[in-house]
Amino acid sequence: MGALAQPDIDRDVREAVAPSLPWQTVVWNDPVNLMSYVTHVFREYFGYTKPEAERLMLAVHHDGHAVVAEGAREQMELHAQAMHDYGLWATVREAPQ
Repeated sequence: MGALAQPDIDRDVREAVAPSLPWQTVVWNDPVNLMSYVTHVFREYFGYTKPEAERLMLAVHHDGHAVVAEGAREQMELHAQAMHDYGLWATVREAPQ
């Protein structure tokens, strides 16, 4: 009989404990909400400073969208739902590698 194949334990452990890819919450531009309101939401919900909230709001306004958070998928889905509750259009996507 031949020798039994030995599993690559190091590889198996790395795959088991490797963190999942980060996800992003993206807020999209819409024709309804005022820029001041979007800034307010970013400050109130995410706790961004006024300059950071304004930077993100301007990205939404000029670029059509902005990544407002990055992390675990479940948390990003909660953020997207919160943005919907505020009346903003938001989606969740995998962060580019």
